[in-house]
Amino acid sequence: MIDFFKDFFTINATENSAIDISFLELGLMYLILLIPLLIMFKLKINLFKQVFISILRMSVQLVFVGFYLQFIFDLNLVWLNLIWVLIMMVVANLSILDSTRLKKQIFFMPLFLGMIIGSGLTIAIFVFLVVRPKPFYDARYLIPLSGMILGNCLRGNIISLERFYATLLKKKDEYLAYLMMGATKMEALAPYLKESISAAMLPTISTMATIGLVALPGMMTGQILGGSSPLTAIKYQIAIMISIYTAVSFASTLNVVFSIKFAFDDYHNLKLGILKEK
Repeated sequence: MIDFFKDFFTINATENSAIDISFLELGLMYLILLIPLLIMFKLKINLFKQVFISILRMSVQLVFVGFYLQFIFDLNLVWLNLIWVLIMMVVANLSILDSTRLKKQIFFMPLFLGMIIGSGLTIAIFVFLVVRPKPFYDARYLIPLSGMILGNCLRGNIISLERFYATLLKKKDEYLAYLMMGATKMEALAPYLKESISAAMLPTISTMATIGLVALPGMMTGQILGGSSPLTAIKYQIAIMISIYTAVSFASTLNVVFSIKFAFDDYHNLKLGILKEK
């Protein structure tokens, strides 16, 4: 832990590591925030408080996580690493519920189960069967790779759930018409399920189609800055993008399907009060 504090405040970089950034240089990056702030001021966009809180939270959280992850990396205990991944899943699940306004007391467990199965399976295959670090639970691989997959699953699940229930509420009469014509509940919900899962997949599909041409993705850039060869970085990037797409597709589908059981009554009507008030 003492060595980490020394490294944290050291500016010099080793030959095979990324060039360090001093706190003074990092402060210059905060100054460029004046550009979006000026835009908001000129256009009278009242987001100053949200921006300030978001930047502050990001900075404090990342510094805290940096120290804590170094502590986890140094210990590198299997149970501690798995608990941290589980905590990330819990936080992601709570964020999904807040963003979609679905009530936690109703949907926490089904969505958490969907997150564990959908993303957990992909993480296990990628880390334990493809990368195969030694030991297999190595925190330097398990936690960052899990974080990348979970972060994208978070966005995908928010899109799929928000689109599914927003569309269903908007087209409630159409859904009821399907039921009256003899469709089962899942048959009647199929068009809305298809639309929501497609919406969750599209951002990742678009990213994969333009990756390497429009921008160099984060994982590839990080690998190169860390001293890996471009070829190694490319292989990791391909693997992580496939993992992300699989996890987003699987988790988004499971979360919507699992939520359906708790969102409808015995007569296939959407329950009242499943959404929090704005």
